[in-house]
Amino acid sequence: MKKMSHKMQQLLLSVVLLGMAACTGDFADINRNPNEVTDEQLQANNYKVGTNIKTLQGLVVPTQEHMYQFLESIVGGPYAGYIGATVDTWEAKFETFNPSADWRKWPFVNVISETYPAYRAIINGTDDVAAHALAKLFRIAIMQRVSDSYGPIPYTKIMENKTESLEVPYDTQEEAYMQMFAELEEVIAALKDNLTLPSDAFGRYDGVYSGNISQWLKFANSLKLRMAMRLTEVKPDLAKSKAAEAIAAGVITTNADNAAMATTDNRTTLIYNDWGDHRVGADIINYMNGYKDPRREKMFTTVKLKENGQEIQGYAGIRIGINVSSKSQAVSSYCNMIVTSTTPYMWMNAAEVTFLHAEYELRWGSRETAKSLYEQAIRLSFEERGASGADTYIADNTSQPAAYNDPVGKHSVATPQSSVTIAWDESAADIETNLEKIITQKWIAIFPLGTEAWAEHRRTGYPKLLPVVENKSGGAVDINLGARRLPYPVEEYTENPANLQAAIADLNSESVNGAGDTQGTRVWWDRKTF
Repeated sequence: MKKMSHKMQQLLLSVVLLGMAACTGDFADINRNPNEVTDEQLQANNYKVGTNIKTLQGLVVPTQEHMYQFLESIVGGPYAGYIGATVDTWEAKFETFNPSADWRKWPFVNVISETYPAYRAIINGTDDVAAHALAKLFRIAIMQRVSDSYGPIPYTKIMENKTESLEVPYDTQEEAYMQMFAELEEVIAALKDNLTLPSDAFGRYDGVYSGNISQWLKFANSLKLRMAMRLTEVKPDLAKSKAAEAIAAGVITTNADNAAMATTDNRTTLIYNDWGDHRVGADIINYMNGYKDPRREKMFTTVKLKENGQEIQGYAGIRIGINVSSKSQAVSSYCNMIVTSTTPYMWMNAAEVTFLHAEYELRWGSRETAKSLYEQAIRLSFEERGASGADTYIADNTSQPAAYNDPVGKHSVATPQSSVTIAWDESAADIETNLEKIITQKWIAIFPLGTEAWAEHRRTGYPKLLPVVENKSGGAVDINLGARRLPYPVEEYTENPANLQAAIADLNSESVNGAGDTQGTRVWWDRKTF
């Protein structure tokens, strides 16, 4: 792609996004012809495109409290072993595999219908290369999460239709992924060609990197690495080549480049601190308790527990997939996640990317390099959380996840979920021994990114999670495997039936078990034998 001159870059970005003072000063020196846009028109266009950029950013990991609650607290969090519901009137919910019709629409209909008006407004409203690149990048980040949750989704046909209608054919998950990879290459090329854009050109609307194109380039490569590693079981050669390209091009390696969206008010405080609808899951607390993990105090509140007849402050999580008998008891008995109004919304951190790189080396490169990256990833996580003792933690080759002792006394489990230890096993001849370590530690490091952690759990089988207590799927879900995808919303059955039935046929054809539109059907990339 042809590189724009510095002056043209400033001009186009100012037209598209902001009209900041630094750029409008340049306009005063330009001799406009009668057909050139006025300053007033520039300001209107700047605002529209800028706010649409912000809208898309707010959908990658949703910033609106109800959208976040459904996608991360109600779906991704429980399926990842992160979060359990405390509400005693929720008898139909995702974590017991029987969500109500009105709940089923949120992760699909609501996300798609809110994404495309903003995306179209940018793609159809400007010719600016950098604005298009960012819009495409955000759409990929949003829709990869949707596809990972469902399998086939409407993707290419939505834009081909050139209308606001969502009643369009679906792509298979393989088709969607291949198109996302192709678009991601375009994004990366465009960002490379515009690295000299000043960060203040559109920083006002950028809640993640404040307009720093070089950081967006690292994120794009890191997203490519994340997507590539998702394909290890279905297209290992493609996974290897795409991952190698991403790593060579430059990914996130320091916490200074973490992708996290800052807002004036983190609305998840309503979900966790005000409404109290959720508490931290038993699974992650069990692992971190067994490891005596110093990051616990940075991530979770404590609760009163009894130990050897003495009352102490400690950490206990709620068993996921239960019928809650008393919300007030659940709220007071189990740990909450620590979140404040100034906490940014995590998208991707250096620890995750370094763990992905470690897995790449474990599978296709140097075991020695894999060990080094694994240990570096843990250090990065400790640094990000502000915890000390990383080196002692890394060297621990004896601590294992703890068994679950329910402080309410109802759902305890005598046997730990796993016996995986922390320290790298240099004597292991197989991949699985150290793969479990990588994925388990990555799972801890990316909390509370439930949707991503759930996808990785399905891909690898790690971390090993407790089975739900109440399986209300009618036999569609094997509790030892957990939910493998989400069912399509009722709205698709009534408003887009022909295309939906074709999508379900595609789902079955690219799945290893082809069980139809159920939560037990495995998506295209979910191929590992358990």
